[in-house]
Amino acid sequence: MNALEIRGLSKNYPGFQLDNLNLELPSGCIMGLIGENGAGKSTTMKLILNMIQRDSGTITILGKDNQENMKLTKEDVGVVLDEVGFPECFNARMVNSIMKNTFQNWEEQKFYELLQKLSVPDKKAFKDFSRGMKMKLGIAVALAHKPKLLLLDEATSGLDPVVRDEVLDMFSEFTRDENHAILISSHIVSDLEKICDYIAFLHKGKLLLSEEKDLLMEQYGIIRCSREQFLELSADAVLGKKESAYGVEAIVQRNRIPSGMNISPVNIEELFLFMVKEER
Repeated sequence: MNALEIRGLSKNYPGFQLDNLNLELPSGCIMGLIGENGAGKSTTMKLILNMIQRDSGTITILGKDNQENMKLTKEDVGVVLDEVGFPECFNARMVNSIMKNTFQNWEEQKFYELLQKLSVPDKKAFKDFSRGMKMKLGIAVALAHKPKLLLLDEATSGLDPVVRDEVLDMFSEFTRDENHAILISSHIVSDLEKICDYIAFLHKGKLLLSEEKDLLMEQYGIIRCSREQFLELSADAVLGKKESAYGVEAIVQRNRIPSGMNISPVNIEELFLFMVKEER
């Protein structure tokens, strides 16, 4: 079963349109949502959570339409948005008191174990937390009520490299259960490349690509050649290019390139940047 299915999702704002978005996230997997600021990542997350009304399309979470009974669905969804919002006077102990009366499956012991693991103080006021500390508290809350789906919008933002690595390991461990899944957006593309099974590229409200990460690595590569060599290639083989005085650098489909041409591996960030520049 797919943990998340999005079909024909659209949302219009003045100056921006999320246009006919289609995504599938299988259970047991992690999907990384990549896009520049304003691409539609946060809008997509809010639509999934039914925080804003869609103009068209459908969203199915764990087999249920997200507008039918979101209260029950939210029991199974752990959420960390870009801004973790708790009253400034609250500390982690107060958050625990609220959450255990909010979620039926709240695990108090697990919450405090996560606080300890992430080095989050339980008596310090939220207003005195750094951004990274706020994100860690949000992650602890999201994981402490037995969710099946995690929606993470820039959840690793503000974390130092060591803690970020620990958090990514926690996310990977979460999806070892085949009934669990994660949709995560991040500007730190290397994080997504490390843990994701699927990658989706959003640009100006349009989905440029959604594919298994390993297939992307197998399918595409990067070539560096002269302009004359580049012009000999089939236009269908080229996903994006960058020209300079030294020649052409291009993302290409490996199986459409002449056998004698040298093709280097491409990483997710390079692939996205080339595609966005080509769109522009």
